[in-house]
Amino acid sequence: MAQTGINATAAALLGLLHEGQMTGGQLMATAEERLGRYWSMTRSQVYRELPALAELGYVKLGRPGPRSSQPYSITPAGKRAFLRWLTEEPSRDALRNSVALRVAFGDKQSPTQLRKLQDTAVEYHNEELALTREQIKEAKKEGAEHGAAALEFAIGYHKAALAWLKTIPSK
Repeated sequence: MAQTGINATAAALLGLLHEGQMTGGQLMATAEERLGRYWSMTRSQVYRELPALAELGYVKLGRPGPRSSQPYSITPAGKRAFLRWLTEEPSRDALRNSVALRVAFGDKQSPTQLRKLQDTAVEYHNEELALTREQIKEAKKEGAEHGAAALEFAIGYHKAALAWLKTIPSK
């Protein structure tokens, strides 16, 4: 099967546009709400991908709105490209964790710095775990079984991070 030539961020935007026309800002907000627990996108990525998707004919520009906001909608070619992307072999995940990177250089930090790093990370993961559990309840209530299943990944990630944080040497 031919590769679509689109990356995962572009595919996520096409997937979200299945719900209807959205501006870049609306796409960012929707991505953060729906995907943010397990997939991150930056504003610069969104605004870089949208013109590229338009050039490929996968999205079309709508009538500019207030403050020159530019709405986009998915085209039939974009829907086909998205469906093809879903069948492609997923790329390998890039593992980047800034806490783990700082721990790797723990011998350059004081025990107080390491403890603060650990405490801050534990607080973050506990908050995210609680928020994700609530989001799963909502997804299940709305019948979004696949969305809930994807959110279970975030649950596993935060649980694993919390277990790992307990293993960090104090010095």
